[in-house]
Amino acid sequence: MGTWGYYNFDNDAAADFAADFRDNHSEVTLLEALVAVAEEEETIEAEAASEALAAAEIVAAILGKPSRDFPADLIPVIVKLDASESADLRELAQQAVQAVTNNSELQQLWSKNEAAADWQHTQQDLLHRLT
Repeated sequence: MGTWGYYNFDNDAAADFAADFRDNHSEVTLLEALVAVAEEEETIEAEAASEALAAAEIVAAILGKPSRDFPADLIPVIVKLDASESADLRELAQQAVQAVTNNSELQQLWSKNEAAADWQHTQQDLLHRLT
């Protein structure tokens, strides 16, 4: 998985997920990515973790709280979605972010990186935007 930064869309898996969501923007796509990690008891694979963080970023954007690095090509899709139907998604997104930061290959990889604190701050910011 290619990674070029510590933001949640700065890797191949998240960029691919965002492109897939842009082309097929349904809540089911978000739910699948979030449930895959929120309910995982084993260590979460890096790709699944990256997709879940991207999905959580999309949920935050639907709720009107996008990140500064939110992909511009997703904005036209986001404005078409109804935020009032996203309460369950919000809670699931919070659970997924916590699962990724607590028990994932992605977290393990970032813990060994010089930008580890930046990555952790990005996840804490995402959790804040999901509240």
